[in-house]
Amino acid sequence: MMGIMCFEKQIRELLIPGARVYLQQHNDPKRKTKYSLIGVSKGNLMINMDSQAPNKAVGEWLKRGGIFPYIEEIRAEKKYGNSRFDFFVRGGELMAGTREAFVEVKGVTLEEDGTAWFPDAPTERGVKHIEELIHCVEEGYDAYIIFVIQMKGVHCFRPNDRTHRAFGDTLRKAADSGVHILALDCLVTKDTMEIDEKIPVIL
Repeated sequence: MMGIMCFEKQIRELLIPGARVYLQQHNDPKRKTKYSLIGVSKGNLMINMDSQAPNKAVGEWLKRGGIFPYIEEIRAEKKYGNSRFDFFVRGGELMAGTREAFVEVKGVTLEEDGTAWFPDAPTERGVKHIEELIHCVEEGYDAYIIFVIQMKGVHCFRPNDRTHRAFGDTLRKAADSGVHILALDCLVTKDTMEIDEKIPVIL
């Protein structure tokens, strides 16, 4: 119930009378709706609401050397154990050997007073993914969970213990186990979203 209340609070803060929203039109007759909500303005913030955008942005970021300067392979939707991670990356630094990494991406649209929070609703699937990333590290892989802040203007990221304490506890366990926890903000326009800078993660 707390997660639902938090999500509803987020929507109430964003989708208010007079708010500027950005929609994408679809011509697929199989869709239930003709439009998708992809962005909304919150004061001076432009927030991307497209659930597909974070993975696309991270894919481009990885190609630009976000994790490994030298890339041999990037594969999306790579299965590992009982999970399917967003990316598998093989690469490293020249003359320093090759590393293999599993990457899980989480899009973040909840912002309060300059802090970005995740999750906005309980996510047992998210907890499972983090636990699998810990197993990846135990088996010698690099592992990353990347929180994509779908806006600019935030100064830090925190796990939302108010909504799902187990997610926050598992995230802290992952950090202690060697999983890399990154938060990246984005440059957002009505048509694009591109990863910009790392922001502090406070666990």
